Parts: sequence; structure tokens; C-alpha cells
Amino acid sequence: MSVDVIDNNATGESATAAFIVRLQWITIAWMCLELFVAAFAGVRACSVALTAFAGDSAIELFSAMVVLRRFHIGIAAEKSAARMTSILLYLLAAYILISSSVALLSHRLEAKPSYIGIGLLIAASIIMPLLGRAKRRLAFETGSKALKADATQSSVCAYMSWIALAGLGMNAVFHLPWMDSAAALLLIPLVVKEANDARRGKACC
Repeated sequence: MSVDVIDNNATGESATAAFIVRLQWITIAWMCLELFVAAFAGVRACSVALTAFAGDSAIELFSAMVVLRRFHIGIAAEKSAARMTSILLYLLAAYILISSSVALLSHRLEAKPSYIGIGLLIAASIIMPLLGRAKRRLAFETGSKALKADATQSSVCAYMSWIALAGLGMNAVFHLPWMDSAAALLLIPLVVKEANDARRGKACC
């Protein structure tokens, strides 16, 4: 193999790694916005679906930071980060179950319409599939399990945004507060599957 070929390969790998780092910084910036807006809107509207979405955003922010660290210092932190992610996701599933049950039983905690939340979920339903697709392609090129898991979380975030959006939309249009909690409960299978995959150290496609 010639020196030129080796240099070209090294340059290509360096460019890919640099692009991944930029992509993760974009993800981190979006996740911070998503987290704070969803948490603010969720607490203000007493929306379990939105606060659950904020919790998943926080976990995805952690995942994006792990991938960023992996491409800066190496792969040693991947396994411990996967275990931590699985624990956080199980806790999120428990929160959704308990909060939704309480909200369904208490009229004082009925969810109010949140147009800020609806706008955020519409944006997330567009942005997250694009990020997930880009990360999945780069994960295939680099062989990074952390990036593959992060790509899966981006896709799951998109699914969650669609489900939460349906609940918030139904509440806003038809004034059905229980739809918010019902949408939140529908998020649990996705969260638990994501937690199981993280615990086993794999990511679904």
C-alpha cells in the first residue's frame, strides 16, 4: 500500500470523526433546548407526556455526551455509560407509570393544553429522524456501538414525539385531559425496550 493511500485513509477517518463530533454538538444543543422547553411546558401544563419527553431528552443528552467523549478519548466509557443509561430509562418508565396513574385518578392534576409543547414536539418529530439517520450511517462507517445506540435513541425520541404529540393534540382540540396520560403510558414500551437494549449493550435498528 502506498503512502498516498495511507494518508488518504487517515484523512478520511479524521474527517469522519470531526463530522461526528460536530453532529454530537448539534445534538447536545438541541437536546438542551428540548429538555428545558419540554420541562417548562410540561410542569406548567401538568403534562406527564411532556415531562416524560423531557426526561428522555435528558437521557439522550447524556448519551450524546458519551459519544462525544468516546471520539475524543476512546471507547473505555461505553459499557459503564450503557449501564447508567439503562438505569435512567427504567427510572423514567417508573416515573411515567406512577405519574400517569396519579394524573388519571386526580382531577386536580388534569393536563392543560400546551401549544409550546405541541410546537416543540412537531420540531422534534422532524429533527430527530434526520439526526438518527445521519448517526446510523456514521455508526456503520466507524463501527461505533456507542454511536449506533445514540442513533437508536434519536429514532426512539422521534417515535416518542409522535405519540406525545397525538396526546397533546387531542387534548388541545377536544379538551380530553386523560389523553395526555394515555399518551404517556404508550411511551413505556418504547422506554423499557430502550432500557433493555442499553442493559444488554446493543441497539435495535
